[in-house]
Amino acid sequence: MRELSGTAFFDRPVVEVARDLLGAALTRRTPESAVTLRLTEVEAYDGANDPGSHAYRGRTRRNGTMFGEPGHLYVYRHLGLHHCVNVVCGPRGTASAVLLRAGEVTDGTALARARRETSGVARTDRDLARGPARLAVALGLDLTDDGAAVTDPDGDVLLVPAVRPAGTVLSGPRVGVSGDGGRADLYPWRFWLDGEPTVSVYRPAPPPRRTPPMT
Repeated sequence: MRELSGTAFFDRPVVEVARDLLGAALTRRTPESAVTLRLTEVEAYDGANDPGSHAYRGRTRRNGTMFGEPGHLYVYRHLGLHHCVNVVCGPRGTASAVLLRAGEVTDGTALARARRETSGVARTDRDLARGPARLAVALGLDLTDDGAAVTDPDGDVLLVPAVRPAGTVLSGPRVGVSGDGGRADLYPWRFWLDGEPTVSVYRPAPPPRRTPPMT
């Protein structure tokens, strides 16, 4: 674990940051209360060098936050339905980010459960933030939080890395990424804590649809 804090922690290669974020405490404060979770699963995306990244083909209005300063949230809507939460890493302009895939709610469980029950069924505490969409709902994060700093102790969102290794880290291909970006031999950039029940289930990208021959 690197002894770094604040923005310096995030101003590093994205794969390093991703591994070191496991076990980190992520807190979201709102007028209602606060929810804190311990990160158990993440994925790294390396900007223009990574065919699985939103920034692979350059900057757009949607992904602009990825090109900004490290240590800020990049929040987007997946398929027009669910929000996904990332943290920008590396030097400004590199557009690297870590997708926060899953975590264990350690504080504010009642509020997290209320949010999850409003948007869908939350059967057990294990499932409250098991998967990126559920994580966003449990924390109450959406597009209005895009660009929020995660290093300000007085801010609405605070991400504090673990002070010691969180446990055995496993790695593998990223969930739902097609093409070369989903290959385990090239981009084994999904990281999770071994034995954690909150880690989501791996699913590969669906096969491309074949156009039926014209008759």
